[in-house]
Parts: sequence; structure tokens; C-alpha cells
Amino acid sequence: GFLAALEKDAKERAQRRRRNEQLANVFVQQPAEIVWRILILLPGLFWGLFQAYLKLREYEKAISDCEWALKCNKNCLKAYFLMGKAHLALQHFAEARQCYEKMLQIDPQKENLVKDCLSQARLEEKRVRDEERAEREVQAGNVAAFSIQELLQRISSPGQDILCYTGGIGLLAGLVKDCTGQTLFRTNKGFSILRNEAVRGALCAESKSPAEVELCVSLLLLWRAACAGNEENQRVLLAQPDVGAQLAELLSSGIPQIQRETLALISLCSENQSGRRLLLRQDLGRWLQLLLAFVKSTDARADGAMNILSDLAGEERFQAQCGAMFSTGVLPLFTQLLVCARQVNQAALARAVAVLGSLCADVGLRAQLAQSRECWQACLQLLDGSCDGSSPGYQQCVFAVLGLMMNVLLESNCTIQDFAVPISGRCLALLNHQDGRIVTRATGVLSRVLAASPSAVEEVVKGGVVKKMLKFLKAGGHLTSSYAIKTLSICTKSSRRAQEELLRRDKRLQVLLKLLESGDELTVGNAAFCLSQCLQVPGAASALLGSRVVLLLLRRAGGDAHRTAVQLNSAIALGRLCAAEPR
Repeated sequence: GFLAALEKDAKERAQRRRRNEQLANVFVQQPAEIVWRILILLPGLFWGLFQAYLKLREYEKAISDCEWALKCNKNCLKAYFLMGKAHLALQHFAEARQCYEKMLQIDPQKENLVKDCLSQARLEEKRVRDEERAEREVQAGNVAAFSIQELLQRISSPGQDILCYTGGIGLLAGLVKDCTGQTLFRTNKGFSILRNEAVRGALCAESKSPAEVELCVSLLLLWRAACAGNEENQRVLLAQPDVGAQLAELLSSGIPQIQRETLALISLCSENQSGRRLLLRQDLGRWLQLLLAFVKSTDARADGAMNILSDLAGEERFQAQCGAMFSTGVLPLFTQLLVCARQVNQAALARAVAVLGSLCADVGLRAQLAQSRECWQACLQLLDGSCDGSSPGYQQCVFAVLGLMMNVLLESNCTIQDFAVPISGRCLALLNHQDGRIVTRATGVLSRVLAASPSAVEEVVKGGVVKKMLKFLKAGGHLTSSYAIKTLSICTKSSRRAQEELLRRDKRLQVLLKLLESGDELTVGNAAFCLSQCLQVPGAASALLGSRVVLLLLRRAGGDAHRTAVQLNSAIALGRLCAAEPR
């Protein structure tokens, strides 16, 4: 009986153990299932809870929630992203980086987002390290650190003479030229200097006295010193109320010293990615207008303004913001600058034109340019003034305008049709230019504008464009050749005279046959198209007997070419060849 009782007890204990394990598993699974259901059915509730934790600075709880989410879905990108933010707030920099890098492993298409996150983590870690180093300098009794604190206290005191503020700001600028000085300037609220009514009044005054001008220049020099190479200080400066708007006012002040220092300060920010993002929060449509106006300056202000524009032009947000006042504010000014090309800073104008060409990546801005009759007229007027005797600066402007025209000619509208003949005429004249870069771009403009107007084709054919294009194709430059064969294909499509002249100048069509062997498919496609047009001239097909033309076209039509258009053009040329010459 005793042994039976022992056996029964053992069985009961085993049953209890199994039941407890089952209960434990259910207990673990239920929260996971709840989290999973929230993630699937009510994601806003879950992530809203996370955001609440962040606002309450309950970062550990936020991390815990994200860990639960990852137990439910190990590839949850948002969980890694938000957990990285929480770790960053706790200054767990290594853990934050690991979260962001895990995002990239899960989805390589998030590369740009991950880069931004890693950059933010890097800047935050640098800020913390810099402030720790600066605090050690203060504790060690560093004289410069003490001087920065004392000067900031004096400058913040109201009721002093404006010259005292100017002198104090000048002394301060000399102390914040290294990383520790810059950090101490920031941590001691140096960027709050505008709270001083005298300093703020001088900066904001519409009509400035000589003393106020001197104070403004000193303040801008101080900000330059504090922000040079220091992205955190740039962020803090541009986050100050009204600083962005005030910089725009200083640019338009008409006072050369203030404009120079303002441009130098803005340029510090535009040189790096994080600084550009800070600048993109400003009213950039107005900034574009203000910066373009410096093309009229003959000193370093023009270069400074163009440097900033060049830095900003590639940013999508800059392109989008410029659209709002582009036609009303920017285009009239730009047109005026083109018309006055001989009276302005020509090197700066060339850069300004290049910036406008970059902005044409935005379809909306490009369409506005393409529809502006005044802009086309100004471009043609500038090209009219081009000759080999023009100054190098003017030739830079011509080169830049041709590039702008090429970009704008990606559009197609009635305005371009109306201007196609004069545009073609100017470019045809430029084919004799001694600068090969200008010749190449002029050929490129022809390759894009001729399709808009049969009348333009007839004019350039009469003017000898076929002879010029054959000359460029025989010379063999890749870019010029690609433009030249495109130009010939357009001319031979609509002009029998062009077909006949091409055959007269290249009786066995050796130039086109050579292009069919090119490694560039666009060139091959245009060569095949041009060949198919010329084969409509009696006797053209017979001139190709004994050549490799059939084999070349068969290869391109039969699958060597990856582009369908190239295959089609080759097949059409082959069909016309066999129809015209049965042999």
C-alpha cells in the first residue's frame, strides 16, 4: 500500500508539472498574441503608445514594447527604427547604430533612411563627447573657458553702449575658433544673444547706422567662428526664432560688408548634408531670387552666392519650393541677367545658368522654362553675341546656356515649335566655333529641337548640316557622334534633300555601316533608322552590295540588341534593303 501511494503521488506531481508548463506557455503566448493583434489590427494604437513613452521620456518602456513587437515579427522595420530612436535618447549609441544597421539588412532599399539615422546618431554622439570634454576644461580652470562665460554674461547685460557690445562680440569670436570654444559658446547659451534688445535692434534695423553695421558684421563673424565645422552649432543657430528670415533680410540689405559675411555664414551650412537640410526649412523661393541677384556683383559676393546655389540645386525640396514663385519672381530676373550678359559677372552668370539647368530635373520647373518666350528670346540674344573673339567668360555663358537649352528641350510645346527655326539657326552657326565643347552642345541642341519643326529641318539642311554631321561622325568623338547621328536621323526622316546629300557625300554609306557596329545601342538604333530612310533613294541599296550590312542588321534585329526600338529600326532597314535590292 505504501509503494502504491508513492507511485500515485509521483504521477500526480508529474501531471501538475505538465499542467503548470502548459499554463506558463499560455501566459507567454497570450501577451505575444495581443501585441501581434494590436500590430496587425490597430498599429496606430501600438505606435501611439510608443510615442507617448518617448514624450514621457520612458525610453526603457519604449524599448521593451519594441522588443515585444520583434518577438512577434522579427523583421518589423518600424520596431527597429523606433527602438533606435529610444536608444539614441538614452545615449546608447552602439545599440542605436545596431538597430539602424539591422533595418538595412532587412530592406536594402531603406539605404537613404538608414544613412540619415546613422548620421543623426553620429552627430548626437559627437555632441555628447564635445560637451563632456568642454566640461572637463571648465573643471580644470581653463582660462579661455572662463573668458567665454564672462564675455557672454557681459554681452547679455542690457543698457550698454553699442560699441561695447561690438567689442565684446569681437573678443568672443576670437575665443570660439576650436571645438571646445564652440561647445562652450553653445552650452552657455551663446546663440541666445539676440535676446539683447540692442543687438537685436541693430540686426533688424532697416536703415543701419555705421555703428549698427559694425555690430552686425561682428555678430556674423562670431556666428561663422562658432559654426565652422560644427554641425550641432549650425543646427542650434538656424533653430533660433527668426534667424532664417533675418538672414534673408541681410542678403537684401545692400550693404556689401554685411552681405559678404551673410553669404559666408550660409555657405558654411550649405557645404554639408545636415546643414543643407536646415537651410531647406527657409523660404527658398525668395532665397533663389536673392542669390541670383548677386550675379550683378563684381566681387566675391557673386562667387559666394553661386556656391550656395550650386550646393542647394540638387536637393529635391529646394526644387519643389522654388516652383511657387519661379515664373513670377525668378524667371524675370534670370531673363534680365541673360540680356545683360556683357554687363554682369560672366563667370557667376555661367554658374547661375548651370544651376537653372540642374533645376530642370524638376518637371514642373522645366515646363515653366520651356513655356517662357522671354527666356527663349534672352537665350537666343546671348547666343547671337557669341563669336571666337568674345571673352572667355562670355564663352562660359554660351556653353552654359546651350546646356540649359538641351535640358529644357526635353519638353515639347507650342513655344518650342515657334522658336525651333531661330534656335536651329544659331546652333548651326556655332558648329564652326573653335571651342569643341560649344560645338558638341550646339549639336546636342540640334538633335533635340529639330524634331519640333519640319521648317527647322529644311533650314538647317539648306545650311549644310548634313556635311557637318558626317564630318563629326568621321572624327569619332562619342558624345558628339551620338548627337550627330540623332540629328541626321531627324533630317533624313522628313527631308528628301538630306537623304540625297548624305548618299552623295558617302556613296557606300560607310559611316552608317560603321555606326551599326557601335557598342552604344542608341547610336545603333539611330544609324539603322537613318539607313532605312536613305534606302528609299534609288540606287542606295545597290551601293551596299558586297558589304556586311545584311549580317549587321540581322544580328541587331534578331536579338543582339536589347532595346525593342533598335530591333525594329534594324528590321525595317533590312526589309527596305531587300525590297530595293533582291540580290
